[in-house]
Amino acid sequence: MTGQIELVMDAKAALGEGPHWDPVEGKLNWVDIDGKELRVYDPHTGSEEIYSFDKKVGAAVPADGGGWILVLQDGIYRFKINEPLELLALVEAELPGNRLNDAKCDSRGRLWFGSMNMKNKGRAGSLYVMEPDGGVRKVLSGIGISNGLAWNDSLGLMYYIDTLTFAVDVMDYSVQDGSVSGRRTAVQFAEGEGWPDGMTIDSEGMLWVAHWAGGCVSRWNPHTGEQIGRIEVPAHYVTSCTFGGENLDELYITTARGGMSPEELERWPLAGGLFRVKPGVKGMKGNFSSC
Repeated sequence: MTGQIELVMDAKAALGEGPHWDPVEGKLNWVDIDGKELRVYDPHTGSEEIYSFDKKVGAAVPADGGGWILVLQDGIYRFKINEPLELLALVEAELPGNRLNDAKCDSRGRLWFGSMNMKNKGRAGSLYVMEPDGGVRKVLSGIGISNGLAWNDSLGLMYYIDTLTFAVDVMDYSVQDGSVSGRRTAVQFAEGEGWPDGMTIDSEGMLWVAHWAGGCVSRWNPHTGEQIGRIEVPAHYVTSCTFGGENLDELYITTARGGMSPEELERWPLAGGLFRVKPGVKGMKGNFSSC
């Protein structure tokens, strides 16, 4: 864990989130939720392509056959460059105070995504999964802020973060049918460490968790609940992380700057940037959406 963290894009994102590495294109997809943008970073050129929408963008996952599956504020959409958005499913239309948030796909191409109240009131959120045939089912309810997702297929485990619990939970998970059961705590955040936000898993089965209002990404052994590593990030609101690069040995980290005071921005001028570090371990290949 000795790699030097570097700023790769001074994006000044209001709410940078949801990084996904596309190994086919060799690019990093991430979003600015409040900026209503999908951003595609090319490490070979150091440049970005930015696509803007009229709704908050909770996540963007590369899709089989090209383009992306977008998790927008009110539903799931298919997006291809120079083509109109295609609505796949409206979600929680009966809850206008909610929006959809973080999302990832499992190894079978199912899209897992969650929701949250936009004013962080109560536990009105849920966790959903969209099957490759387009069907959507609710998996969990009573969620505060649905966030990080990760899987360990070899052990039949799924990891999940509801930020308001200050914990990472684990569930028994069936690769075959996508069912989960036995939700329990795997990692508990200590007071003063910030809030657990986005998450990824490495090739050793260890979890990497972004600390909202904690200025770091931490590494955890989910089998013992022990913190085994930490990377300081020059931003207060660290939102998510994922492994990328040709060898999946680079950890990309997203951050946010929305709502920060002038004093906070002076202290963390790089807030909202996209960062990268080589932590000395490799990640797992990300999954494309089959929806």
